Amino acid sequence: MLALDPVASLGLPLADVLRLQDQDGQTWCATNCPYDGLVTRTGVPEQPWLLPNGTEVLVSARIHRPALDGPVDQVALTLRSGRGRARLDRERSDLVATVAHELRSPLTGVKGFVQALLNRWDKLNDEQKKLMLTTVHADSERLSRLIAELLDVARIDTGRLALYPRPSDAALLVGRVVESVRASTSRPIELTAPDDLPEVHADPDKFTQVVTNLIENAVRHGEGRVLVTLDALGEDAEFPGVRVTVDDEGEGIAPEIRRRVFTKFWKHGERGGSGLGMYLVNGLIRAHGGTLVIDDAPGGGARIVIAWPTEDRRAA
Repeated sequence: MLALDPVASLGLPLADVLRLQDQDGQTWCATNCPYDGLVTRTGVPEQPWLLPNGTEVLVSARIHRPALDGPVDQVALTLRSGRGRARLDRERSDLVATVAHELRSPLTGVKGFVQALLNRWDKLNDEQKKLMLTTVHADSERLSRLIAELLDVARIDTGRLALYPRPSDAALLVGRVVESVRASTSRPIELTAPDDLPEVHADPDKFTQVVTNLIENAVRHGEGRVLVTLDALGEDAEFPGVRVTVDDEGEGIAPEIRRRVFTKFWKHGERGGSGLGMYLVNGLIRAHGGTLVIDDAPGGGARIVIAWPTEDRRAA
């Protein structure tokens, strides 16, 4: 990393061996003065520095004195690649850009309609007012949902996702989602579910969130009809449960990119979205002990298949 011969470096001063510079050309030793400073100092926190070839590394140090009134006799340094830090910086930038973009559109609508209502209240009839308020309500719901998604993503990443599962009627919950999405699109959405379907062990809000994401994705990115099918898992399944299948008649998802669907901020096509939906869906399903598979629909589009357990499998 330092482009030096290890044997030839033995016995040289630290400043000659640790050839690190910052963006201004200052060296690590000249900036941090490890042999000077307060006698109570025990280390140097991690900092980004540049190797002789321009590659960024993260450097930290521990400083040792045999006694508080004695000089420093050892400096132990740790150098590690800065690529992980660069990746985190990119993810943070992606998050900021995504949130700013997704929040700006509904906020613009809310601001515009509220301003119009305030300025022209006496000139608008009841139908116009109702239409504007309905649009404001829809945009505010979209904002609330995006914020909830961001919070859930953060909780999944940190292992602090709170679930309140209980036996739930999958057909009833999916039926409500289908009716809700139908009201906001002209695309046909068909639901098929048997009468003797077992209950799933799920947090109803999270289960609804998962199904809503999948059906809305099929409407947004697919074509033709959206088919939602529920049936019980067979005896050869890994666990007893309910299978939820969502088919569309679009172009489908190519096998080589299916693994990338579950990464944060992944987008495909020209129809937008936050890029968090499938990451969140997969995280919520796995948190319940279920599985998700992407396949090809018989009509040529995408098929998403969820296996949701009927028992508590959160430990699994």
